[in-house]
Amino acid sequence: MMLKMKIVQRVVAGLAYLLALLTKVLLSQKGQPQHPKQSGERPDEANERYGLSWRLAVEANNVRPWRTVPPQCYNHVQNYMSGGQYERDLKLVVEHILLYASEIPLAGDGMDAWILDVDDTCISNISYYKAKRFGCDPFDSAIFKAWIKKGMCPANPAVRHLFNALIERGFKVFLLTGRDEATLGKITTDNLRNQGFVGYERLILRTAQYKGQSAVRYKSAIRKEIEGQGHRIWGNVGDQWSDLQGECLGNRTFKIPNPMYFIS
Repeated sequence: MMLKMKIVQRVVAGLAYLLALLTKVLLSQKGQPQHPKQSGERPDEANERYGLSWRLAVEANNVRPWRTVPPQCYNHVQNYMSGGQYERDLKLVVEHILLYASEIPLAGDGMDAWILDVDDTCISNISYYKAKRFGCDPFDSAIFKAWIKKGMCPANPAVRHLFNALIERGFKVFLLTGRDEATLGKITTDNLRNQGFVGYERLILRTAQYKGQSAVRYKSAIRKEIEGQGHRIWGNVGDQWSDLQGECLGNRTFKIPNPMYFIS
């Protein structure tokens, strides 16, 4: 009997200690700001603030790797891509690229080169991603390929302007994409032509030789090949950090915004 009483006393003492500890923890947290919602902040305001911070981190390449846009960022990314700010940001980047390009002393030998990515650089997939909740839904390669095969990707007007200005200035422009050459070569060529991309030096798509390689490794090899032909790469423009990493990057790289997806 005495043994049972001692056990009960110890259990009660233990529970009292845990209760005191829990109370101490709760009191220490009282009045502290909550993340991502701050005191007095509505859920939509909290999501907007978080979305803005998340997008900045993505563009600075501080969030990687990631597969989908966080659900709480949906409204922010939707508004950013559809409400005009994306176009304004893209236009500003292009203005700075053109300023840099105008100061380059061309050799006049036809070997001064520039590289542009294709998807969501030259032409846009925003219409596709709108149906995918701007990247909140998981990527589906079959559905995306079906979209590409429609050949309906519209031009990014700011990048088309950049493309034409670079050619007029005297640069040899190479369009470099991870699209498969065997299945998407013709539709990509036609889509680009229909959207005003005419006069480039070469459109380079992924061949069987580079199947399965990361975007960084594949595009590095292509840039190395271009330089091996004697070209001087003055600029490299893309919406993915994998467009701008690796070897033979060129004299300068320029990242244009894209918070909808990440390619490693």
